[in-house]
Amino acid sequence: MAGADEEPGGAGQAVRTARAREPVQAREPVQVREPGPSGPARRTFLTYLVAAPTLAVATGIGSEAAAPAEARASVPSPPAPADVLDLGDVLILAGKPTADMLVLTVDEEGTAHFRLPREEVGQGLTTAVAMLVAEELDTPLEKVRVRLDDARPELLWNQLTGSSNSIRSLYGPVRQTAAAARARMVATAARKWDMKPDELSVHEGVVAGPGGRRASYASLARAAAAARTEELSGEQARTKRESEHSLVGSPTSRVDARAMVTGQQHYTLDLDVPGAKPAMVRRPPTLNGTVKKVHNEAAVRGMPGVLDVVVVETGVAVVAETFGQALDGKDALDVSWGGGSVDGLSDDGIRKKLRAAAPPLAVPPVLTDHVDAEFDFAFVSHAPLESNSAVADVREDGATIWSGLKSPIVALQTIAAELGLPEEKVTVHVVQGGGSFGRRLFFDAALEAARISKKSGRPVRLMWSRIDDMRHGRMRPATHHKIRATHSLGNVISFEHRVAAVETDFRHGLGEILSANAAKLPVAGNATLAQSLFLTTVKSPYDFGVTTQLLNEVPLRMPTASWRSVYSANTRGAEEIIVDELARKMKKDPVAFRREFLKSARQRAVLEKAAESGEWGRELPEGFAQGVGFHEEYKSCTACLVEIDARDPKDPRVTKAVIAVDVGRPVNPRGLEAQMLGGLTDAISTTLRAGLHIDDGLPLEGSYSQFHYARQADSPRDVRVHVMPAEDGAEPGGAGELGVPAAVGAIANAYARATGTRPRSFPVNFDVDFDPFPR
Repeated sequence: MAGADEEPGGAGQAVRTARAREPVQAREPVQVREPGPSGPARRTFLTYLVAAPTLAVATGIGSEAAAPAEARASVPSPPAPADVLDLGDVLILAGKPTADMLVLTVDEEGTAHFRLPREEVGQGLTTAVAMLVAEELDTPLEKVRVRLDDARPELLWNQLTGSSNSIRSLYGPVRQTAAAARARMVATAARKWDMKPDELSVHEGVVAGPGGRRASYASLARAAAAARTEELSGEQARTKRESEHSLVGSPTSRVDARAMVTGQQHYTLDLDVPGAKPAMVRRPPTLNGTVKKVHNEAAVRGMPGVLDVVVVETGVAVVAETFGQALDGKDALDVSWGGGSVDGLSDDGIRKKLRAAAPPLAVPPVLTDHVDAEFDFAFVSHAPLESNSAVADVREDGATIWSGLKSPIVALQTIAAELGLPEEKVTVHVVQGGGSFGRRLFFDAALEAARISKKSGRPVRLMWSRIDDMRHGRMRPATHHKIRATHSLGNVISFEHRVAAVETDFRHGLGEILSANAAKLPVAGNATLAQSLFLTTVKSPYDFGVTTQLLNEVPLRMPTASWRSVYSANTRGAEEIIVDELARKMKKDPVAFRREFLKSARQRAVLEKAAESGEWGRELPEGFAQGVGFHEEYKSCTACLVEIDARDPKDPRVTKAVIAVDVGRPVNPRGLEAQMLGGLTDAISTTLRAGLHIDDGLPLEGSYSQFHYARQADSPRDVRVHVMPAEDGAEPGGAGELGVPAAVGAIANAYARATGTRPRSFPVNFDVDFDPFPR
């Protein structure tokens, strides 16, 4: 079963051996100094061997200092907190105490197995990590297996997937791990042939030496594992210089692509857990409502296939022989409900609260020209293709959980506390997820399945219906924005942005990470958690003089969560609209205006690439227009140029998009292209049509037919993604969230140019054009 078995070749034993030899606090890592530019300077690694026919290597994670971008404009802006230390940097620093626990094994068949302490949800992470392993191990990509690791509480903060941080945090450590394993294989061959390691070479998983000597990793694995642990020299275990890469940096198809398109990829509900019975939950008619009484429990228990009816905190669960029978049972329930947390509130009332909560602007619009604007963004569903699901087997003496989880440690700890079990008695298997976009940072289904399994006394397979997922699942909070930019004599001299947002729930581990590392944050000591997250993710790429961006949250208890790019999609999207309006007010071309005020040559190169490739300024028919946007975060930047057909303003369509992206060092350019395409599609959807209407305490939307996410017909047929080449010494920046904000700005700007109207509320077209499902 995917996500349930131990790694072939004894990876589980390797991990336990590494943990048992000495506690984390007492470890004395082997210091390795790399003379070349690609070495592990300021990093450490440990190597371990186990008494088995398997080579196992564990390597430490390090971090690089953040550097502010160069300033250029006449009225430079001081560095924002995110320029000094962004959220990705914080996560890397938080992971350092347990950073020496990455484990790679090589078995007797010469196959490398890497246990990945992150979640794969379609972003291509397993492919990128497999490429790093294959590159440094000098073995074919098809000889590398990457498996998602179970929840490991000993990793502390080092198993959270989010903030575009995975490749940033794993790039060096994974390479060092594989390089150490390669060095161990070479050292083993050298002993076997009584030669020096530097006389040998490796190619395609085979060690070669003078006189035609050849030994495969398969033939060396047992001897390498049996040898004593020894210190490796820096040259022996050095990672490759980027100029030596043959795989990393080359466009590579996903390692799981065939399995996905042929239906062989296992997701949570594909797992064959013995005895696990289907379960579904009847949920309240408003958010966070409670069960008062089930009036027809006996009748539902008597329905065909129904095995049990149990009340849990989130509703009434029906366990049955099939999902169809569980669905029939839960639909037949007659339940009296207690009130929810936002009963009586609808979009208008929430919008009023947000507008009242927006912090005031500080710079009065006197003596200088200015641009003022206010924006509203609706709630948005994450809408992953795979709805919320989990498998749980809870017994008196322990529990086992399977689910797609981006914060599995917190899930394990919460479930253990809920069940009254010691943490060591709970096993959480991380299963590949069918999409997330922030949704799987929370473990609602895993916790709910554990509760149902405990009360029903049997293993269960819990599935949320699409209606459940849309209405009761997590959502991006609604926001209100106030922006003022002042300008004089051709310069922007101040830029203020005030954001009011419905409170975002960060109780998935990220809040704890920030609290534990509060002293390292470049923000005021009394900053709230949300403000700290806001300030370490949102920044302006422009020299706009005195620039301030502030957040205030409205404490409504709603099931919110980070949505792709967290605050930046709305915040930076709105700012890019204002940049266009500033350019118009100052009688400058939007691209030329951005080029003038961007802070660095790197940013300008990205903008110019998109403008040149997209033929910025070309003549278009009436009702068509171009738009451009720019965004920078997590050490990466992108520019997006789109063309839109808005002859019918109620049915606009993006017809062309050109994206230029610089992520420092791209590991897999093909995967990066996919990330940017996904960001573009998210932006098309949420800018033009997709959102959630809140009506009397519940979203109205309950399916893809109602939540108008972009279909194939809504997507441009002409899309070009230009991946900028890496500079010497560059390391990867973040990419998972990068593509949304610039595209939001570009699409809104194109719509404004095509229609002559300036959109202020998003999505632009947001009518209730459907009959809502019953509550």
